[in-house]
Amino acid sequence: MLAKVYSAAIIGVEAHLIEVEVDISQGLPGFTLVGLPQGAVKESKERLRAALKNAGFPFPTQKITVNLAPADLKKEGSAFDLPMAFALLAAAGIVPQEKVKRYLFFGELSLDGRLKPVSGVLPVALKAKREKLSLVCPAENVPEAALARDLPVLGASHLAEAVTGLGHEKVPAVSSVKSEEKGPDLAEVVGQEQAKRALEIAAAGGHNLLFIGPPGAGKTMLARRLPGLLPPLNHQEALETSQIYSVVGLLNRENPLVWQRPFRAPHHSISDAGLIGGGNPPRPGEISLAHNGVLFLDELPEFRRNTLETLREPLEAGEITIARAQLTVTYPARFLLLCAMNPCRCGYFGSKQRVCQCTPQEVRRYRHKLSGPLLDRIDLQVEVPAVDYDDLSLQRPGETTAQVRERVLAARKRQEKRLGSGRTNAQMGTKELKQFCSLKAKERALLDKAARKLNLSARAYYRLLKIARTIADLAGEEDIHAPHLLEALQYRVFDRLTW
Repeated sequence: MLAKVYSAAIIGVEAHLIEVEVDISQGLPGFTLVGLPQGAVKESKERLRAALKNAGFPFPTQKITVNLAPADLKKEGSAFDLPMAFALLAAAGIVPQEKVKRYLFFGELSLDGRLKPVSGVLPVALKAKREKLSLVCPAENVPEAALARDLPVLGASHLAEAVTGLGHEKVPAVSSVKSEEKGPDLAEVVGQEQAKRALEIAAAGGHNLLFIGPPGAGKTMLARRLPGLLPPLNHQEALETSQIYSVVGLLNRENPLVWQRPFRAPHHSISDAGLIGGGNPPRPGEISLAHNGVLFLDELPEFRRNTLETLREPLEAGEITIARAQLTVTYPARFLLLCAMNPCRCGYFGSKQRVCQCTPQEVRRYRHKLSGPLLDRIDLQVEVPAVDYDDLSLQRPGETTAQVRERVLAARKRQEKRLGSGRTNAQMGTKELKQFCSLKAKERALLDKAARKLNLSARAYYRLLKIARTIADLAGEEDIHAPHLLEALQYRVFDRLTW
């Protein structure tokens, strides 16, 4: 007998419909699995035999052929256990074939027949909804599947429960609890007013930011307060981020929707594949896990140069494409890049408190680890000097995160009105720059003089305009004036000859 059920394979962060076909025929007992099964999929034969037996169902003693179609698509993971079990039961006549045709099955089986939770349920649930199918998955994955909204889901903890529950699926309620955690407050940072202002501009305009300063100046402390300044995720952004975390198995199963802006801080020893994604099969890297959030690279020159150069494309395109011999995968990667570095290897070049031990050649060599094209993509480059002892003892209260975020949200609203929902000044194209960043004669002369003196590249020139536009938005100004341009010029440390 022949039976067919539906399942799904995850490629990138998208689910693709898979037909699981089972044929039971006369012949020597055997189990043949075809359709490019990989790894855990090949091992499903023994799990299926034990799970069916321990759940009280007979395992066919005839010739069994299982086909996973389309056959040219690689199938990874253990989530094909459940669809293969139902296809076997349907082919054996235990479950009516007409009953299983309107379901998509996704889950792993243990040897005693229990359904174990799997990763990637959210993109699978969204695919089932588009195909107008109900979803059968492990009970622990139901809150995640509920994020697809209006999708009938049957969550079961055992194979026998899934069989008897067919036809009794229901639409689960979506958890309305937002997992909002109060992050560190900007008021806790003593001094560093220029660095705080740079954080505000970065958050308001979506600009990449680099802090340069000696050890202990507070660069990391400042960096960890940036997510709190950003606007909260809207539902579409939260769903996009949750899909990525679902694929890598990092979702909280009780409250799976990611409401917090991601903050990823990989170690400088990370590989290319760990940063941008890769492997076999390809998996999302840190830049995709930071999608809609912040990627923080501390000790920037300590990262391998070839690893840093891989950031060029995603910083411009907002996505990363990983090409392999048989597969090409595109992951979303629109993040705000925040970096920190010392001015030299010992960390005290230019410090008033300690003497630098580096030679001029060592300082130059240390800074040259960062390429010009990469630095061009970092809008704000800000010095963070050591905090004066008097400031530490006075403990003067500064602005809180909530106060600064109010200005950021107001500036973002102006940008949305101008550019459209979800877009920031950092994402403006050439046409939009001409339309929204036009300068009067006085401001044009000032910018041209600065560009020639600092020998700015075309990219740096336009990024300077975008920063000035953000500063004007924070001030509530319609036009860019000279003070906005002068402030923007302060945030190009690597372009200034005196640095």
